[in-house]
Amino acid sequence: MGKSFDISLVVEFLPKLLVYLPLTLLILVASLALGLILGTLIALTRLYRIPVLNQISIVYVSFIRGTPILIQLFLVFYGLPMLLEIFHINISRWDPIYFVIITYGLSIAAFKSENIRAAVNAVDRGQTEAAYAVGMTGKQSFTRIVVPQALLIFFPNFANSVIGFLKDTSLAFSIGVMDMMGRGQTLIAATAHTLEVYLSLTIIYYATVIILEKVFKITEFRLQRHDRPLTG
Repeated sequence: MGKSFDISLVVEFLPKLLVYLPLTLLILVASLALGLILGTLIALTRLYRIPVLNQISIVYVSFIRGTPILIQLFLVFYGLPMLLEIFHINISRWDPIYFVIITYGLSIAAFKSENIRAAVNAVDRGQTEAAYAVGMTGKQSFTRIVVPQALLIFFPNFANSVIGFLKDTSLAFSIGVMDMMGRGQTLIAATAHTLEVYLSLTIIYYATVIILEKVFKITEFRLQRHDRPLTG
């Protein structure tokens, strides 16, 4: 059991944990960047039904969606060095944060590829045919007609999922990454004030989520500016 509850420690722990917020955000941003790049490539292989790659993508997405992120994290952390060792590539001394980013990036790629594919398929195909009729190439039609509309469809889901990915980063400490959760564990070990540490973490995560929601709301509003009726 921990020590008696002390509300003042909640305030005292806040700055000690906030120092590690940039690292948590770095993991989130780097994972999202990797995940969106891979997810777009996977979505394209599914959309254009590229032989072999399409089947591999289906199995990959199914595996990622069907297994917990924590298990994926351990598989990458312990399995990737062993796999690359076959090719005489030693990554055993890598900082654990790289394995976290790779794991989350691979996980995000699987989920976002499905969202990207659904968003592209939701765009009326008649608009693509109209683009061809006025002389646009397939590439021009896709980039100028399909992508802008698909982005509007994709963004709300993306914004919501980022919040979930932010909370998932709290698992990084399980392989030794000293992020906010990792620092929280060291504070608990040093002070035995478990509840106070978790309350401080709750405040930081919740405040961060509120800020992100505001940013996404403003961004979505601006993306939809062309769909709003003209006034005046």
